[in-house]
Amino acid sequence: MQKILVIRNDKLGDFMLAWPALSLLKRQYPDTQITVLIPAYTRPMAEICPWIDNIIIDDQHHGCLADARHLAKKIRACHFNISISLFLQTRTTLALWLARLPQRFGPASKPAQLFLNRRLRQRRSLSLKPEYQYNTDLVRYFISRNGDTVKDEQQPPYLQFDRQEISTLRQTYRAQYTIDSHTRLVFIHPGNGGSAVNLSITQFAELAHRINEKCPVHFVLTAGPDEKQSALELSAKIEEIDHSIYHSTNGLINFAKFISICDLFISGSTGPLHIAGALNVNTAAFYPARRSATALRWQTMNEENKRIYFSPEKYTGEQDMALLDMDKCADKISDFLKGY
Repeated sequence: MQKILVIRNDKLGDFMLAWPALSLLKRQYPDTQITVLIPAYTRPMAEICPWIDNIIIDDQHHGCLADARHLAKKIRACHFNISISLFLQTRTTLALWLARLPQRFGPASKPAQLFLNRRLRQRRSLSLKPEYQYNTDLVRYFISRNGDTVKDEQQPPYLQFDRQEISTLRQTYRAQYTIDSHTRLVFIHPGNGGSAVNLSITQFAELAHRINEKCPVHFVLTAGPDEKQSALELSAKIEEIDHSIYHSTNGLINFAKFISICDLFISGSTGPLHIAGALNVNTAAFYPARRSATALRWQTMNEENKRIYFSPEKYTGEQDMALLDMDKCADKISDFLKGY
């Protein structure tokens, strides 16, 4: 049996954007054992991913060489034939080399590529295609190097829950807040996703006011475990508008199930946004104009007709998002909602 290690050990959103690549790899080689190297906090999502067989938690140690040796020991113990690095770091590629994996695939970028022996030139920093396509391109490269014809890729959704469970969850939430069945459930996630730039609380409030004027909406302000304050601040600014707060304290899986009930998920490029994309729900995303963080590069992986995005025309640094016109954004979002 082929044993493949796939590395995507950065943030939650990045890991979700690896799901199409994992799907393609498993569809191509269903008998292959696929293991992922991920940080501990993304483990719940990895555990429900249908194309993952095993998980290695990346518990970093102090000291570059000691860290690489520690990771190499964990990798060597699993006897992998192949590794595919969807995210490139010197510490991980060095560990792969120390573990003496026969085939080590990854993008031909950064000094970290020196420890790989199968490289694909991608130039991701130019942001010429979505991140999830860069990931699937690496898998396609591996398949072609293996001498096989690449199978068709899976179409969205990549993440699904039991329909009856989600329907019950939606009905229960509507009943809890006395939300009319004709009122749209629009989620706003004001938290930041790592390095992702998001709208300010004031901008989100302005956007909510404008949308509320145009169509019947119940806003749900979502917050991760450490993001409640952002939701409370936004709530205070839209107190006269019909809304509620969902504070995720019961784990990522329950949060993902809750996202399934929305009619539209509004956010910057955060982990929850990319969970929404994997679920194939409607998304309205906000991106800066910075080349490494563009709307194309971090595009959600839902169907094209289920996503809209907003981005300034020019990058202006930290004040980048202030250039967006919330009236125009609200008009586009309202028209989008009326189409569903």
